[in-house]
Amino acid sequence: MIKFLDLKGVNDRFRNDISEAMMRVSDSGWYLLGNEVASFEREYASFIGTKHCVGCGNGLEAVTLILRAWKELGLLKEGDEVIVPANTYIASILAISGNGLTPVLVEPDPDTFQIDSKNIEKAITEATKAVMIVHLYGRCAFTREIGEIVRSHNLLLIEDNAQAHGCRFEGRLTGSLGHAAAHSFYPGKNLGALGDAGAVTTDDERLAAMVRTLANYGSSRKYVFDYQGINSRLDELQAAILRVKLPHLDSDNRRRMEIARMYCAGINHPDISLPHIPEEMTSNVWHIFPILTHRRDELQAYLADKEIQTLIHYPIPPHKQKCYREWNSLSLPITAAIHSHELSLPVSPVMTDEEVAHVISAINAFPLIRR
Repeated sequence: MIKFLDLKGVNDRFRNDISEAMMRVSDSGWYLLGNEVASFEREYASFIGTKHCVGCGNGLEAVTLILRAWKELGLLKEGDEVIVPANTYIASILAISGNGLTPVLVEPDPDTFQIDSKNIEKAITEATKAVMIVHLYGRCAFTREIGEIVRSHNLLLIEDNAQAHGCRFEGRLTGSLGHAAAHSFYPGKNLGALGDAGAVTTDDERLAAMVRTLANYGSSRKYVFDYQGINSRLDELQAAILRVKLPHLDSDNRRRMEIARMYCAGINHPDISLPHIPEEMTSNVWHIFPILTHRRDELQAYLADKEIQTLIHYPIPPHKQKCYREWNSLSLPITAAIHSHELSLPVSPVMTDEEVAHVISAINAFPLIRR
C-alpha cells in the first residue's frame, strides 16, 4: 500500500535524534515553558524571519489567540468583519466566529484555489477590519495585489500558515508576510510534531506579549490574571521534537516539489485536472497535491484497489456545514466545485520514485467512460 502520508516513515528517519530529545526533556525534570520551548521559539522565528514566535497548543488556538489579542489591544471589536476564503478548512472560520467577529466568505481563484484579490476588494465594507489569507494546500496565497489592498484600506492581515511551512514569496517566507501568522504542527504537516502543537509569529512586540499572556490563562505574572485567558501552551516534549525536524524542513519540501513535478509531467488523463505549478516552485511546498475530477469517488475507489491511498480536502465546504446553517443557502460555485471534485494524491518526503511512477501509471490507466 502506498500511504497518503507515511508518518512512521517520515519520523523514523530521525528516530535516534528524537529519542535523545525526548530523554533530554525527561531528564531535565522541566516539562512546560522551559528551555526547549524558548529555544524552538527563537529558532522558528529566525527560520520564518520574524522578531517573535510564541508557541501554543495547536493551529486553531494560534489563529484564535491572534484575533483575541487584537481585540484586547483595541484593534478589533465585536462584530467586525474578517474576510476569509470560502474554501478553507473550517478552523480558519471557527477562530473568527469564536471571537465574536463576522466571517465574510469570498471565492478563491479557480486556477490556484487561493483567495482571489478581486473578490477581497469587492467584499470590503465599513465594517471590514481584517483579511485572513490561508496558504491552502501549501501554496502561497499572498500577492502584491493583496498587500496593496490591506495597505490602502488600513486592514489587518493575518496568515493561516498551517499548511505552508517553508513556503516563499519573493524571498520571504509565509508566516512573515502579514501582521501576524498562525502555524499548526499537527503530525501530518510539513513540519509536524508527534501530537498537537502550534505557534504564532509576528514582528509586533505588543501582539506577541498579549498572545503569550492570553495563552497562559491571561497571566503575565504568576497568579496575577489581567485577562480571561485560556491554557494553550506548547509543551517541552513537542518543542524538542520540532527542533530535531526543523533543520530538515527545506530538504523535505524540495522532495515534495520533485514529486509534484513528476506528477505534472507524467499524469495525462482527460478526466483529471492537475494543479498549476507556479513559475517559482518554492511558492508551493505541496502539503497537498490536489487534482480535480468529476469522477472523484470512482477514481478514489479505483486507486484504492491499486493499493494507493488518497484523501479528500475537503468533502463538505464550511458554508454547507450544520454548525454554520445560516450560510447553507449561500451560492459559492467555485468553492462548491472544488469541494465536490478535489482528490489529494500521496505526496511525502519519503515516497520513492518507483511509488510516484506507480501512482502516475495507475491514474493514466484509469478507464475512460464510453460515450
